[in-house]
Amino acid sequence: MDNVSVVRIFTLSGINETMNYRLTIFSFTLLYYCVILFVNISLITIIILDENLHEPMYILLCNFCINGLYGTIGFYPKFLLDLLSSSQEISYSGCLFQAFIMYSFACADLSILAVMAYDRYLAICRPLHYHSYMTKRRLSQLVCFSWFTPFCIFSISILLTSRLRLCGSNIQKLFCVNWVIVKLACPGTDTVSNSVIAYATIFIYMSHGLFIVWTYIHLIKTSVRSKEDRVKFMQTCVPHLISLITFVVVILFDLMYMRFGSKNLPLSLQNFISIEFLLISPVMNPLIYGFKLTKIRHRILGLVYIKGQ
Repeated sequence: MDNVSVVRIFTLSGINETMNYRLTIFSFTLLYYCVILFVNISLITIIILDENLHEPMYILLCNFCINGLYGTIGFYPKFLLDLLSSSQEISYSGCLFQAFIMYSFACADLSILAVMAYDRYLAICRPLHYHSYMTKRRLSQLVCFSWFTPFCIFSISILLTSRLRLCGSNIQKLFCVNWVIVKLACPGTDTVSNSVIAYATIFIYMSHGLFIVWTYIHLIKTSVRSKEDRVKFMQTCVPHLISLITFVVVILFDLMYMRFGSKNLPLSLQNFISIEFLLISPVMNPLIYGFKLTKIRHRILGLVYIKGQ
């Protein structure tokens, strides 16, 4: 039993500073979570019900929104319950599960963005071969890749973490983070395998990022050649580029702070930094795509016009 954790309950102490305003924070958080659910479910429903939107780009966007719901459901319900509770605790298994959701959500986002970049590359740089390359089978394989890759990686990561013997149970965050759990391991505990998986994950998703950069180099080169390609780039690639930049900035800021940030910052600011990726992307992505992509915008305006009659 030496490799089995004796900790069965974790305390999420990141919420302590906000307890004086918990009812106000609860109200705004609940409202914001309802907005996240509404915009993402609305976009998913529109894409599913409208056969004209059953194209690779929109199917990938649908998966993007589903992933947004998946990630936020791992945080907001528990956070809302903690705001109403006198003790902010989470079970050992619940904490590992939440950490799995947070990490797999963030990495699935990047995987889907990489697949979307590949789709735009084919559509603009290889238009004559687009339909022969982006078949239903190929699309299904790419969607499975974007989901199963992070799921498999973080299943291994969480499994390795579950084997550690822990000597602490206090997590100074609003939610469970795998690397924070690893740092609670008792002195002398072998965490080399956890570090290897962590660096392998960084390498894999840096490769995703480099691939996206490569596709955009070719997209920009192709787009400057003709007005038609420039219009197509502005309509379909700009929303993707905004989502990508937002995602990268938010995640890198959080990772850099987690590794090198000062602990002297107010806890409320630390909390905001740690949940930026759960605040911005899940709302911004469906709104940007909904207003920028012509077919979706026309569909939304058509529904509003019909209801207004």
